[in-house]
Amino acid sequence: MKPKCLLISSPIVAVALMLAANATATPITYVANLSGATEIPRNDSPGTGSVTAIFDFEAHTLDLHVTFSDLTSGTTAAHIHAPTLAPGSGKAGVATQVPFFDGFPIDVISGLYDHSFDTLDASFYNPAFLTANGGTPEGAEDVLAQALDQHKAYFNIHSENFTGGEIRGFLRPLFTPDTGPAIVCLGLGLIGLGMFRRKLGTRPKA
Repeated sequence: MKPKCLLISSPIVAVALMLAANATATPITYVANLSGATEIPRNDSPGTGSVTAIFDFEAHTLDLHVTFSDLTSGTTAAHIHAPTLAPGSGKAGVATQVPFFDGFPIDVISGLYDHSFDTLDASFYNPAFLTANGGTPEGAEDVLAQALDQHKAYFNIHSENFTGGEIRGFLRPLFTPDTGPAIVCLGLGLIGLGMFRRKLGTRPKA
């Protein structure tokens, strides 16, 4: 089988490695829209919400930004569940702090939340999730990161009327690992084309 990208010379290899390194080091942003329609069981709550989670695996941080409104009753819990068996569906245990994130607005029907977490801090995780994944923050962080990348993690807001969850949404990465190789291949192709054209331009005319 022929490789998808042809490495023409060492400068091209250097550019490819540089692009790949930059892609790996880039924090990944995950987003979700929250609604009752995605709960299990589905409900008719008028509540809506949105989540932006910026995960920096190298810095070991998760910046969480949440907004929600029009719930049918006051909030009682909010956290990330992971991992589900299949991407974008099903239920899972709670991965992060229980019953809610530090400082999350409780007993309200609308609210805003912004907080930055250290993903190597054991207190960021549900103790049961920590235990199930090696008993260390490093192990829990790896499993959570994988669940986020695979679309197997969801954000859930619970309320008095819906103790199992009133609105939820699966977190999706805005940048996926598949994008990185595509960018590298594109860069290699453009550089290779430029070198080929320069080589043609230096040929003596007949």
